[in-house]
Amino acid sequence: MLMTRASEYALLSLVTLATATEAMDTETLARDLAISKSFLAKILQSLARFGILKSYKGVKGGFVLLQPKEEITLLSIMQAAEGKAPSVFDCSSGAGNCPAEKEESCHIYPFIHNLQGRIDEFLEGMTLADIIEKK
Repeated sequence: MLMTRASEYALLSLVTLATATEAMDTETLARDLAISKSFLAKILQSLARFGILKSYKGVKGGFVLLQPKEEITLLSIMQAAEGKAPSVFDCSSGAGNCPAEKEESCHIYPFIHNLQGRIDEFLEGMTLADIIEKK
């Protein structure tokens, strides 16, 4: 589940908004990125609720970054887009999340948990600015 379309579209939208000179509305973003307007609207609303975007109503309304791009981590983008922290496997975020309820006898859990920690660390260390600079 690590990166779904919601995370991908959130990232694409934020890159576009970070390089825009003024607020962009959902319709313009959806058209420019070839994304479903209704799906994108839900993602943008989630990003706004999470404090990453600010929305403005009216004729010149739209969305702008609320935080500097250097402070917006990939982890926070994915959490906002997905509504939860990204995880490699269902159980990787914690032993209590084992779908088979066998975390005590699972031989691969330590590996999965370690992998998840490394991925979280990477996503927390990478910002929107890093993505834009590597374009």
